[in-house]
Amino acid sequence: MTTQFNILEKSRALTLKAIDGLTLEQLHKIPDGFKNNIAWNIAHLVVTQQLLQYKLSGLNCLCPEELIETYRKGTVPTTTFTQEEFDEVLELFSGLPETLQEDYEAGIFENYNEYPTSTGYVIKSIENAISFNNYHEGIHLGIIMSLKKFV
Repeated sequence: MTTQFNILEKSRALTLKAIDGLTLEQLHKIPDGFKNNIAWNIAHLVVTQQLLQYKLSGLNCLCPEELIETYRKGTVPTTTFTQEEFDEVLELFSGLPETLQEDYEAGIFENYNEYPTSTGYVIKSIENAISFNNYHEGIHLGIIMSLKKFV
């Protein structure tokens, strides 16, 4: 699993590098042809990782419920972050991968509720969830890179 944790950390670092220097206005701009923005994608990645790995394991998510409801799969941007709020999201985005690894190594993921993804892949274990989340993160890094070209 070490490789999977390293992939997640690298993906998050690349995402942070991609958005470095963007203004709040740029982070919230929805270009023509897109249905969301960079800020939404960052918060969505935080939420999805928590839902796929913690919630489906029967554990409490480590991010606020309001964030989950606003940025889970199927949502679109309805609000904008203040700088302070976005900084809090970035803190979660940066810190939760390390927490995941610590929790995994501590053995807290004892159960997993099978989950059929929209891609047709069925996640059956925490290990599957960690791997699938990395795939999901890569998709959204690509979307963020595309959005960045238009903001």
